[in-house]
Amino acid sequence: MLFIVRWSISPQNRNSAIERFLKTGGAPPAGVNLLGRWHAVGGSAGFGVAETSDAVLIQKWVLEWSDLMSMEVHAALTDEQAAPLLAAAIGKQ
Repeated sequence: MLFIVRWSISPQNRNSAIERFLKTGGAPPAGVNLLGRWHAVGGSAGFGVAETSDAVLIQKWVLEWSDLMSMEVHAALTDEQAAPLLAAAIGKQ
């Protein structure tokens, strides 16, 4: 399953978050494949796309960082997964 993970770092936690990221690489736990990560230019926010069959591992990753940043997680679908559902929703199966 795919997950979109979005984060925002408050100014007071910026340096601590940078230090932890440089030390750990921000790697997710074993069992989570980080497909990509993007950082906002000029800001302290960004998002990543991760894949795992175990949502508990995503929660573990969020808890590893929640002392320094706000994080939102959303389950995601690819176009190929979503298109049949969208077609069915408007009666064009």
